[in-house]
Amino acid sequence: MNPKDQRVDAQHNRAAILAAAHDLLSTHKTVSLNAIAKKAGVANGTLYRHFSTREELILELYCHDVQRHADTVDQLLQEMEPLAALRVWIEQLAVYARMKHGLGEALTKAAESNVVQRTYQPVIQALSCLLKKAEDAGQIRSNIIPDDVLLVAGALWRVPQDQAGIKQAERLLDLILRGLR
Repeated sequence: MNPKDQRVDAQHNRAAILAAAHDLLSTHKTVSLNAIAKKAGVANGTLYRHFSTREELILELYCHDVQRHADTVDQLLQEMEPLAALRVWIEQLAVYARMKHGLGEALTKAAESNVVQRTYQPVIQALSCLLKKAEDAGQIRSNIIPDDVLLVAGALWRVPQDQAGIKQAERLLDLILRGLR
């Protein structure tokens, strides 16, 4: 069932579960579903009605978090010029992707599900908006393909997660942005 077709209280419970999972899983990769249910203020049965397995919860959380990131475009564009917004948005995407790199088997299974489709389109739409605004402002050249930018940006979340890797990601992002000008 589509979450939007659920009763209001069920939608609230689902949102509470996702918020609790986001908080707990961002600090402890091995947190139990019982701990997530407790933090969400719902019974274990309620959690399992929404997410029958840990993998299902993790994948839904991944989709939810990617959509939340995609939805930050308008705010960034209100706060800064388009090229700066593009840089910040890509940096934040890379940080999130590096953080989630350890999801392992659950994300590998995503390729077999609709998760890739559910997360790819919001990211491409957000990136398209940022690129269009930067092009309109004369900050980047025209006819840049968002899929190409995303593919190149993938290098940013493949760097090591240490301080040297973060510095390398900054240098790579500088190269990407220079290539767009």
